[in-house]
Amino acid sequence: MAKTELTDELIELERTAWAEQQAGALTIPTALAVQTAVTEHARATGQSRYAVEQAVKRVVRHSADA
Repeated sequence: MAKTELTDELIELERTAWAEQQAGALTIPTALAVQTAVTEHARATGQSRYAVEQAVKRVVRHSADA
């Protein structure tokens, strides 16, 4: 299984969205920014959008578990 490439910008966008979601205050602009960035990154790197989204969520949401 190939490692999914992520950018610092993509991780930071997901961190912002996750923090808003945890606070019950996720906004449409934040969610849209993450989805747009995930889609654009996947397209630019030839990766699956789903794989990119899952990878960035795993990094952000489970990094505290490590």
